[in-house]
Amino acid sequence: MPKEYRWAIPTGFPKPLVHEGNPMSEAKVSLGRYLFYDKALSGNGTQSCASCHQQAHAFAENRKVSVGSTGQAHTRNALALVNVAYNKTLTWSHPFLTDIEAQLLIPMFGQRPIEMGITGNEASILKHFRQGDYPSKFEAAFGSEEVSFNRIVQALAAFVRSLISLSSPFDRYAYTGDDNALTEQQIKGMNLFFSERLECHHCHGGFNFTQSTTHENQPINRFAFHNTGLYYTDQPNFNHKGYPQYDRGMIDVTLNLGDEGRFRAPTLRNVELTAPYMHDGSIATLSDVIDFYAAGGRNIESGPLAGDGRLHPNKSLFVKGFVLSNDEKQALLAFLHSLTDNDFVTNEKYSDPRASKNKN
Repeated sequence: MPKEYRWAIPTGFPKPLVHEGNPMSEAKVSLGRYLFYDKALSGNGTQSCASCHQQAHAFAENRKVSVGSTGQAHTRNALALVNVAYNKTLTWSHPFLTDIEAQLLIPMFGQRPIEMGITGNEASILKHFRQGDYPSKFEAAFGSEEVSFNRIVQALAAFVRSLISLSSPFDRYAYTGDDNALTEQQIKGMNLFFSERLECHHCHGGFNFTQSTTHENQPINRFAFHNTGLYYTDQPNFNHKGYPQYDRGMIDVTLNLGDEGRFRAPTLRNVELTAPYMHDGSIATLSDVIDFYAAGGRNIESGPLAGDGRLHPNKSLFVKGFVLSNDEKQALLAFLHSLTDNDFVTNEKYSDPRASKNKN
């Protein structure tokens, strides 16, 4: 029987909910870690999950949008894999995608856009995982050496669920009673963040700094998708203004006009490391993000995306703009930096296991 999994969760934090058909185990997480870093999981052997989800960037990447294994540029920025086990819904704009196991099928087998490019290459990919050390790892995780995409997905999901980040300076200050963990400037920024004046906490609230949070003590999900006024541009072949036609957000799933421009409010944990920002990486720095929200949205004055996003009828009521002094802005930035968990981005148990072996 696989060894029971022990969550790396500090005292006082709740355990995540886990898919009933895919219980956690140390062996399954270990197998998933190897799979996550193996480029043989892509159709042409050039890309792994870690190619777009890099530990140094809190399992996001420092590019505007992701590029798939065939070189195809996507329309979206890679979300950071931080505390995904606590997420009730997944991806930037899909309110019905609630299981990591189901979400993984999109980058693995999707063809518009191509990410891992597994479709059409299934046989050769499975052949790779039937060789070397993998059969014994599958046996340890599942009780037999059988290799299948169902087991690959389950192991990957287990590893992704294991990526827990709850050891930032903010956590030490807020949850372990370390009054010296934050500077006076960071405390000032924290008070601004949680103020009604700035409204940040309404969409980035709770211990995971996102509304899409569920766990053993909170099974109910709060709505986590919002139009922030990023775009309001002319739509070719449409009779209205809105978000760019190539990615209009949640409306592309629900077909509800009220959902145009709605994207996930992602966790702000480790946000310092995940630039550039927004679903399309169109805002370069955290300083720019604060300026964007202070303005109540974005006015693009020229070019193909010209338009005043502040006027979008779907814009969230919480994105109303505010005025900050320079000292207040620096304090808010300092607070956001206090959400960086250096242990998380350097922890060897989350890193490429082959690289770890080569160090020894």
